Amino acid sequence: MKIYSLLFLAFILLSCNRIEDDYDRPYFEEGTTESVNLWVQDSMKRYYYWAASMPSKPDYSLPTKAFFKTLLSPEDRFSGIIDKNDASTYTKSARSLYGFDYSVLQQNGKTFAITKLVMKNSPAQNSGLQRGLIITKINGTEITAGNKDQIESLMTNSASPMKLTVGSWNNGNIVNINNIEIYQSFTFDQPLASKIFEKNGKKIGYLYIYNFQNGLIQALLSKFAEFKSAGVTDLILDLRYNYGGILASSTALCAMIPSGISGNSPFIIYKGNKNGGEVKLTFAQQIAYEKSAPGFNTLFNQNLGLSKVYILTTASTASASETVINNLKPYIQVVQIGEKTMGKDMSGWDILDQRKPPKISWQLHPMIYKLFNAENIGNYSNGLSPDIPVNEFETLPIFDLGNPEETLLKKALQTIN
Repeated sequence: MKIYSLLFLAFILLSCNRIEDDYDRPYFEEGTTESVNLWVQDSMKRYYYWAASMPSKPDYSLPTKAFFKTLLSPEDRFSGIIDKNDASTYTKSARSLYGFDYSVLQQNGKTFAITKLVMKNSPAQNSGLQRGLIITKINGTEITAGNKDQIESLMTNSASPMKLTVGSWNNGNIVNINNIEIYQSFTFDQPLASKIFEKNGKKIGYLYIYNFQNGLIQALLSKFAEFKSAGVTDLILDLRYNYGGILASSTALCAMIPSGISGNSPFIIYKGNKNGGEVKLTFAQQIAYEKSAPGFNTLFNQNLGLSKVYILTTASTASASETVINNLKPYIQVVQIGEKTMGKDMSGWDILDQRKPPKISWQLHPMIYKLFNAENIGNYSNGLSPDIPVNEFETLPIFDLGNPEETLLKKALQTIN
């Protein structure tokens, strides 16, 4: 979850000239591993939420990625570091390499992976992979109870193309088995998907949001204009696979849902280390971090004026999408359906060498702020628990997202009606 320049500037003003001198700062020749690690330590001492608990005399001779890990708090699950000149330091996943996601299940004595997400215009989709297909083998290696924890490694360390053996679920059996090959490539921003259901005199808007990427706000505004014009009375937000993104975008979404808010209504509280302090922002202030975003009043013109919202979640719901849940609660009843969320109640920004030209290619992404809502409620690092627990794989086969028979959406529609 990234925060834009105004908050960054506020932090700089607070922290300027205040790197603590509570350790004997060594000197290392520029260009050495030790000098790079010293830069890492200085950056972390200024920004890192748990800076006070960092070791004062770390081993500067360690490789930089290993050195970075020695600075992290045991509570920290999300801070990371990459070398922009070394692709091997980047985090790999089936999503990032191939454009799909999956879950490993055990049913009827079988262990397999089920394809739960296939991104639009991705290598996976272009190769014929579909949501709901069962994966039984990866490059000829059968998925078993013994290797189910190594599936991600099998996928991400596979040479391109990756070969999958897939089939369909039919009454407890896997049928129509065939092989497909997926090449590694980029997958770009995902579109919003929406529907309007009519039942028992109600018009129910459904909106699937893959993530809160930069530039999403205008698309959100258009969708809510459609909902408002159609007279939508209930809203279902599908955030089940949403890892987060730009807080300005998630705040803009929130601005178009509840009644009784204004641009000056408090939305979020950031709590950092002694340098960062505490920063409180209204709806309008947080949205303004995206320079191209419409103003709060433009967004509020499409506000649905609801008193309740239904949000679909899984363990892949994280960061800015969790903020939607937590930070709407002071203003509206949130009915969370599905599974407990990931528990990323923090935010940060990328830290890199600002010299021109830069002399250090490493880029840090430390956790800098804990996030709280207008009522000062946060600390959900263990995840946000659903009001209505539902396993999206409780019945197989699974349906496409947006299908009213799909498990989580079906439960939301039943709850509304």
